[in-house]
Amino acid sequence: MTFEDFEQAAAKEALCIFGALNPDPEGQAPDGAQTLLLFGPQGPGFWPHFSAQPEYLDGAPDPLDRWSKRVIGRLAQDSAGRAIFPSDGPPYPPFQAWALASGRAWVSPVTLLVHDTAGLMLSYRGAIALPDRLPIPQHALFGPAGGPCQSCAEHACLSACPVGALTSAGYDVATCHEYLDTPSGESCLSRGCALRRACPVSQSYGRVEEQSAFHMKAFHH
Repeated sequence: MTFEDFEQAAAKEALCIFGALNPDPEGQAPDGAQTLLLFGPQGPGFWPHFSAQPEYLDGAPDPLDRWSKRVIGRLAQDSAGRAIFPSDGPPYPPFQAWALASGRAWVSPVTLLVHDTAGLMLSYRGAIALPDRLPIPQHALFGPAGGPCQSCAEHACLSACPVGALTSAGYDVATCHEYLDTPSGESCLSRGCALRRACPVSQSYGRVEEQSAFHMKAFHH
């Protein structure tokens, strides 16, 4: 399969290739893989697709993880690759390190990873490690030089969290959860994290509020 074949197969499941790398000799990818593809939700379009899938409709736990493993696992099998998921472990796969190495994700001013097309709404549904070196098109290998934050004039993310749980100093998870338990926190629960929504790239990504609410519910409970 070519890179374009993977893009087309992913698009049929409302997924995109969020990054790709040809690992160096030190072994950025597991088991000597020569190419690593990172997959994330297409925006917009992902939520209507996923919410119609049997994993979402059957009422069983972890619908998104189960769907991801079925879909990306099948694509890996079809391409003689190996599927890897963020939930594998412990030890857990170093998705953040892979994201940074792909050249399409950077550390934002609030320490979260920011992506060139998904912004602060970045999430990885899985990866495929391939035994052969797959040529990667330039558009998929590198995003804008320095990342989107370098050209962002407002840096609205630095002041967007209502309780200052996410700052350049890091993430105060306890304060975030406490706020979500208050009436004021309902907006973040139902619409998605206010800070992530403040990112201009996040706003152009097209994630619907129903999807953000799904993730916030999983995070908070």
